Amino acid sequence: MKKTIGIIGGMGPLATCDLFRKIIDTTDAGCDQEHVRVCIDNNTEIADRTEAILNGGKDPVPEIVKSAVRLQGMGSDVLIMPCNTAHFFYDRITPYVDIPFLHMIRETARELKCRGIKKAGLLATDGTCRSGVYKTAFDAAGVEMCVPSGENQRAVMDVIYKGVKAGNLSIDLNGFYYTMDDLFAKGAEVLVLGCTELPVAFELFHIDRPNIDPTLVLAEAAVRFVGAKIRNQAVIKETDKGGLSC
Repeated sequence: MKKTIGIIGGMGPLATCDLFRKIIDTTDAGCDQEHVRVCIDNNTEIADRTEAILNGGKDPVPEIVKSAVRLQGMGSDVLIMPCNTAHFFYDRITPYVDIPFLHMIRETARELKCRGIKKAGLLATDGTCRSGVYKTAFDAAGVEMCVPSGENQRAVMDVIYKGVKAGNLSIDLNGFYYTMDDLFAKGAEVLVLGCTELPVAFELFHIDRPNIDPTLVLAEAAVRFVGAKIRNQAVIKETDKGGLSC
């Protein structure tokens, strides 16, 4: 019997949908029956992760654990979570489940190391940046990381919260483009889309910059875990600005 992927979703709903779609797109299947079985708990009761980390807001862990346990009970063989910031709480979640739980950020760091990337620019929420979850994983993989600061970081947060999460397609992107180009000027070879709303933003707003999508990295890792075949596709997006290849 095929193994099943369990997605702890709702952080946010569009990011959950994006991960599910990437699992489908990643799987080399010729018919419905060759695709991977996926269980999704789109749990929108999970509290905001950035607010919890930075301002002592409501703890998201109890609801994340509920989703993890629920998905295991539904027959999931492996868990994945399409929220970068939530991985700050990873070690508090895993004791409550008895199945593997893939770590999106560590998978991304390994992918960059495998591709020979020496320095990457991180685009993420304030919570993810300040939590150190990416720095810890990147340091372990020998990949240098640079992050936006001040007004540039505010531009990233605006795209995430005032753009994608709010469903606002008319948001001004000038500050965001300046932020991305500034990271390349600091030596970044590629941008890490370290919030699961950002791959959605890049698609919605047709943003063309060299990037690696942790959501896609996670989708591929999950498909491999359950033993399905993977279509050949680039996890590092090639653009005319960077000339990066996979």
